[in-house]
Amino acid sequence: MKPGTKLKSAVCDTEVMVIRAPPTGDVACGGAPMAEQRPGEPGAIDPAFAQGTKVGKRYQDADATVELLCIKGGQGSLSMAGVMLHPKDAKPLPASD
Repeated sequence: MKPGTKLKSAVCDTEVMVIRAPPTGDVACGGAPMAEQRPGEPGAIDPAFAQGTKVGKRYQDADATVELLCIKGGQGSLSMAGVMLHPKDAKPLPASD
């Protein structure tokens, strides 16, 4: 996986673009691995990974080794190696006094 790759969920409508690629490991959505092509029949979402994704949000792991941009939202949550990815916080703007 390399930056610019588009991945699609096998269990919901979620689509992401890779911004920062992980050194190893596969990205999952809704508990199922993501791929460049969506399978014909969608699978079932794992309830532990059903918090959803929001379009336009960036998701990353705790160490910021992987960063994904959600280009189409869905019901599944993004994870890597069984660990949920969290939305990236916006950088605070400098105060203008």
